[in-house]
Amino acid sequence: MPRWLIFPAVLLALLGLVPFVLIAKSRGQKSTSTRLSIIQDMGHQPRFGPQSAAPLFADGRAMRLPVDGTVARGELRDDPRYNRGLEEDGKFVKRTPLSVPVTKERLLRGQERFDIYCAVCHGLAGYSDGIITVRSAQLADQPVPQAVALQPKSYHTDDMRAKESGSFFNTITNGQNAMPAHAAQISIEDRWCIVMYIRALQRSQWAKIEDVPAEKREELR
Repeated sequence: MPRWLIFPAVLLALLGLVPFVLIAKSRGQKSTSTRLSIIQDMGHQPRFGPQSAAPLFADGRAMRLPVDGTVARGELRDDPRYNRGLEEDGKFVKRTPLSVPVTKERLLRGQERFDIYCAVCHGLAGYSDGIITVRSAQLADQPVPQAVALQPKSYHTDDMRAKESGSFFNTITNGQNAMPAHAAQISIEDRWCIVMYIRALQRSQWAKIEDVPAEKREELR
């Protein structure tokens, strides 16, 4: 290469690096200017923001309600035993559905969920002596405005032991009396886990000697 071309070549090479230096510098700086998108890949397109108006529709709302009868993928709840605790004739199922077999893992999960959502009123052992129940009774005995004694039923009465498992599931789902619905907080699977744990609590407080294996009975005497 002739010597007189060396300097222009070096200068052009340095100038060729300027765009890359400017790009690297801009990547580390904040800017209020709209960025330049050469290849948009649908990154910019007309859209409506949440709660915005849309003159296209008669009611002026951009946020549309689902079409009547629409079912989201995976939300087709066509098993009434599992999803609502009901038999086909509309009666409560007596036991947990076969699709939710009783396992140690589910019982432990039910205990965890019960301690979080239920024990504050029903008590850890299900005798209706949770902290909210006790405190509400204390306030009701005092001249506290609007204080009401909340007294959920103990799980260990004859009528509660005879209650169908589907009835417990329905109460957790939809609430009853002063108890609110918990469908938004507790999944269907977890509701059945809680029902299993309630049954375990009832069995623990109403066990008979016949429930213990024969080879273990001597250890109880």
